[in-house]
Amino acid sequence: MKKIFISSDHAGFNLKEIIKIYLKRKKLNYQDLGPINDSRVDYPDYAHKVARKVKMNKNNIGILVCGSGTGMNIAANKHKNIRAAQCFNLKSTKLSRLHNDANIITLGSRLITKKNALKILSVFLNTKFDGGRHLKRIKKI
Repeated sequence: MKKIFISSDHAGFNLKEIIKIYLKRKKLNYQDLGPINDSRVDYPDYAHKVARKVKMNKNNIGILVCGSGTGMNIAANKHKNIRAAQCFNLKSTKLSRLHNDANIITLGSRLITKKNALKILSVFLNTKFDGGRHLKRIKKI
């Protein structure tokens, strides 16, 4: 991975801050694109920031956190070459990388625990795309 870009809305802010500590401990190269506090913001603004950064380099990865993970997912997937996956357990996460080559993970801070969020993120960051028959399908998106 070249770089990880992370962002949230107000509902996902606290989980975003926990994820940043995790990334720092793992010595991963990341950039926080905001917000800087938990004041109310519009999630699409932050989803678009991350999506624009991720699509600049095929090795970039994005992390988006909002209350449900759904809004961020919808907004990010409006961008060409973005494959954002809303992940809520280890299996959905692993398959999003293996089969779909997801380049952005979206997490719902109100739906998963902090502990599970970090486990899910670890799977996302450490699972490689299988390619093969899945590449043909990715090209059809």
